Amino acid sequence: MTTQTSAKQTAIGFTAEERAAMKSHAAELKAAARRAKSANAAAEAEREVLAKITEMTGADREIAERLHALIKSVAPELTCKTWYGMPSYVRDGKILCFFQPAAKFKTRYAVLGFNDVATLDEGDIWAVNFAIQRMTPETEAKITELLTKALR
Repeated sequence: MTTQTSAKQTAIGFTAEERAAMKSHAAELKAAARRAKSANAAAEAEREVLAKITEMTGADREIAERLHALIKSVAPELTCKTWYGMPSYVRDGKILCFFQPAAKFKTRYAVLGFNDVATLDEGDIWAVNFAIQRMTPETEAKITELLTKALR
């Protein structure tokens, strides 16, 4: 860490948004431990994801709602949960993909990200994060293609 920090960073090097994400993750771990004892754990986790989506505004919310519906239709075998306060979609206990709203870290676009369990491999280099500015039929077709490939 450098001795100089930006105006948005704290003395320990994390932005307020990064600290909030870490707090969200700690709360998610506690909620997951509570859910582990529940017969309806998957339904409870999905309700938490839908609640996070409802908290979003503008394009983030529209994209998240349509993305959630698309993922549930293309890959119904995936369960969902929040991950650092973001909607994520899980296969075999591991996060396959997640939605990062633009407002989360004050960026100019939302991101659909894939983790290493997704099989998007193409040779020695491939993309795992995709910027989304709006959901169009073309965007949905590309996401469907990515999900299908990720689930192979």
